[in-house]
Amino acid sequence: MVKEVFGKKIGMTQIFGQEGRLLPVTLVEVEPVYFLEKVSYPGKQMAKVGVFQVNENKISKVKKPQQGYFAKVKAPAFRMIKEVKIDGKSQDGGAQKGAEKKEDLAEEGKEKKDSFYFGINIFKEGEKITVRSKTKGKGFAGVIKRHNTHRQPSSHGSGMHRRVGSVGASATPSRIMKNKKMPGHLGSAYRTVKNLEILKIDTENKILFIKGSIPGSRKNILRITKQKISS
Repeated sequence: MVKEVFGKKIGMTQIFGQEGRLLPVTLVEVEPVYFLEKVSYPGKQMAKVGVFQVNENKISKVKKPQQGYFAKVKAPAFRMIKEVKIDGKSQDGGAQKGAEKKEDLAEEGKEKKDSFYFGINIFKEGEKITVRSKTKGKGFAGVIKRHNTHRQPSSHGSGMHRRVGSVGASATPSRIMKNKKMPGHLGSAYRTVKNLEILKIDTENKILFIKGSIPGSRKNILRITKQKISS
């Protein structure tokens, strides 16, 4: 059973819930991904998948080593090759025996057996998910914007309005200690948001309506993972 897929952030909007409350939602487009092969690691099982299929008229832009790999596994060309999590147990709770076939993964998405595609159909409305995304890059920032520190005195005689101030180093130890909050690059880092709820699924347009906000700009690539159901 496939546990995660990749999607593209479209933007945010609002919908009315069952109780008539106005809820903010993030729209995520989930294109079908293609199962390429199964990969085994000590203690876990992964599946290598192709994400965002390349049009036939743009095959020449795919790198030659990747074209050779797709030809080897007899699959169409894709923009990205990723590894996703799969369950190591079958639906009856027993351990899987032998190599898992492509048909077994394709059946999870209720697609044709000879296509090996799966996608938005692995999710259900009301299900909890985890989303990993890259935040917006904001360049170089000072400590006030980056770490929410206080300002220095704002009078004209002070020359330390928005500067760091004392960093706590003197003749001993003659260096700045690790993890000191300093100016630097802000944003453009991966963040994970847990316990997000799927409010609605548009199967025709392959769009997930996820409650709340997700870090990152529009057209950002997201990793969407199914959460374990606590007993």
